[in-house]
Amino acid sequence: MLSLTDIQPQKNEIYLDNNATTPVLPQAAEAAMHTMQLCYGNPSSSHITGIKAKYILETTRSLVRKVIGASAGEITFTSGATEGIQTAIISALQAAKERGIEQKKPLLLYGATEHKAVPETLKHWNRMLDIGGEVRAIPVDERGILDIEFIRQHAAEAIVICTMAANNETGVYQDLALLEQAIRHYNADVFWMVDCVQALGKIQLSLDDISIDYAPFSGHKLYAPKGIGLLYVRAGAPYTPFIAGGGQESGLRSGTENLPGIAALHAVLSLLDDENDDTFKSSKILEQYRSQLVETLKDVFPDIVFNHDLSCSLPTTLNFSVKGLSSKDIMDLFDAAHIRVSSGSACSSKVNGSFVLDAMGKPKWQSESAIRMSFGPATSQQDIDQACQAIRQAVEALKHSCLILADTEDNSEFGVDGLQQWIYDQKCTWCYVDKASKECVLIDATPELVNKFETLVRCQGYSVKAVLETHRHQQQVLNTDMIRELVPEFMAYDQFDALGWPETQSQVMLADGSIVPALAIGPKVIVKLPIPGHTLNSVAYLLGQPAGDKLPPENIEFAFTGDTIQIGGLGRTDLESGNVGQLYHSIQRLARVTAESALLCPSHDYQALFSTTLAMEKSTNSLLAGVLSGELSEAEFALQKTALDQKLPMSDELYTCGAFVSVGKAIHNVAPNELAKFIESHPNVTVVDVREPHEFEAFPNAYVAGKRLVNIPLTQITQFVNQQRAQKNIDEFICICRSGNRSDAAAKTLQRNGFANVYHVPGGFALINE
Repeated sequence: MLSLTDIQPQKNEIYLDNNATTPVLPQAAEAAMHTMQLCYGNPSSSHITGIKAKYILETTRSLVRKVIGASAGEITFTSGATEGIQTAIISALQAAKERGIEQKKPLLLYGATEHKAVPETLKHWNRMLDIGGEVRAIPVDERGILDIEFIRQHAAEAIVICTMAANNETGVYQDLALLEQAIRHYNADVFWMVDCVQALGKIQLSLDDISIDYAPFSGHKLYAPKGIGLLYVRAGAPYTPFIAGGGQESGLRSGTENLPGIAALHAVLSLLDDENDDTFKSSKILEQYRSQLVETLKDVFPDIVFNHDLSCSLPTTLNFSVKGLSSKDIMDLFDAAHIRVSSGSACSSKVNGSFVLDAMGKPKWQSESAIRMSFGPATSQQDIDQACQAIRQAVEALKHSCLILADTEDNSEFGVDGLQQWIYDQKCTWCYVDKASKECVLIDATPELVNKFETLVRCQGYSVKAVLETHRHQQQVLNTDMIRELVPEFMAYDQFDALGWPETQSQVMLADGSIVPALAIGPKVIVKLPIPGHTLNSVAYLLGQPAGDKLPPENIEFAFTGDTIQIGGLGRTDLESGNVGQLYHSIQRLARVTAESALLCPSHDYQALFSTTLAMEKSTNSLLAGVLSGELSEAEFALQKTALDQKLPMSDELYTCGAFVSVGKAIHNVAPNELAKFIESHPNVTVVDVREPHEFEAFPNAYVAGKRLVNIPLTQITQFVNQQRAQKNIDEFICICRSGNRSDAAAKTLQRNGFANVYHVPGGFALINE
């Protein structure tokens, strides 16, 4: 296990995720440490040590008032913004309930782009306090500005209205004076909460001049430690303690105060209030920083789109998308280059968009590809210069990998030669490239990856021999047609069938004596084999080295089986044109013409194991094993398979393309702090960096713990398995990636494919200080 002191920032780290949290300023850290070590008294104690602690508490409270412009009202220290939001909403709802709710259907309004803490808190306490209100979002326009007319129409029915001063994802700020006018004109008594977390230190606040009832703040968004925040409550606004107990904070918030956190906050606010100190930069300087970043991003990403209007956004926040690149592509690239940003979607195989950008009406691709880049008001010119230089260097790696269009020829170190698997939302797109002939085939393209393929083709000038689908459901998006329209000049054929198979006269004979159409790609061929069952039109595409006019089973390297055979399961047959009897015979036919060791490449990957074989499936899938051994008749198979399908949901939800069993196994771990010792004791081990080539190239460090890295991208792990069959019982491999997730998947895939000596590094490069 790593010690706490082992966990440190990477060298040359550039932190551009300040809207999530900020580093702690040295002055704040010093104040907190001083208070912990020397001013450790309890502010509630009456002796001198306690009086000193009380002084720190109250002078900080006075400083808060000055900085936020609140001479009146209550200032209560909290654990952070979420507690402040809870307290404000409970106070408002309880007060409304006590005075009597006159509206027949009271509204609890919140801005559609609010932090999730707000609507979720409204829903929770609406239910717990039995308010019976309707929690409803206030719409925003394409800039993220709240719909004033909506507020005017519904304010009278509202018992609480929650808005925010500035948005955490886009930096869009609201006109609080205009909001106040709309709210108070139509409902002078409604309780109004404004989330001011992102505003502090970035825009001028004067809470005395506006009738906000509650305003939560958080210290860790402005260079103080996590765990300290505050809540402003307007004089006369009702208050219900969220935490009861010993009566600290004048009975408003019980529990011994976090004095070190308060002292750190004092240090930050003192710097902010000091006109002679230049730690916090002016709005003009911050806008210059943003302009420099904008110009750099526009220069390196010609297809960039900014997702917000810079004229009504904080100068410290940028939110952008790049056509053809997922947020994960950019996140992984920047992380590899030691640049820290955040995405508007989850970085996982299950892709989610940004609800903020959705509310602003942005296209799906912008929402799902969004990147947030945020710096803090204490950022220096040197920080911005280093960031711009690092961004330029990182994006050069994207050009070499052809993830963005560039006049860059494929090179031997990072070029693709063979099979790649691209995963989007657990759907698999397979791209086979023969580098020597500059030919490629695409199979089962998802719409989200169409632009990625187009960029690759245009960047390298590949001849597209075919764009294929293994099957097609009713009302399915015609992704193959989209691609052909994007790259017509690169298509080798202009006539093809419904699944994209070109009209070619070439044929080969398979092991069962059948003659099937064939398409050459470099020295190999890909053939089309009907395997109906999952759908009536289901086919498999077999790729391998022909022997004259035949394609022997042992020469078939890959079989693209769509949803017919999945990893740990079989495709369902109860939808549309599915037929369980046909599936039975298709499985048998596939087994007759391919070897048990051929890699089966499905169109869904629910377990992050990439590919399978008939041999592996027989060992884990009794239904498949029964079909291949002949122990199950067609009628018996139909009964069992139909029973399995009936348990699946009739929707597009996860796992609905077939039932499967989990087949992954635990892998051997090597802790990051043990890696050097492990490599020393295993001198022949190959350290496999499974990040993508652009990540590998983004930060030029080809060694870890003194051992040279070998880049085998996770998208090419199936190709690697195929190439290393002869060595899998001899060589040792230890897999590593950014965080340990991909290396775990790679190691499990290698282990499942019979590699005897496989390890991975949990935590990956994130926990290695090199």
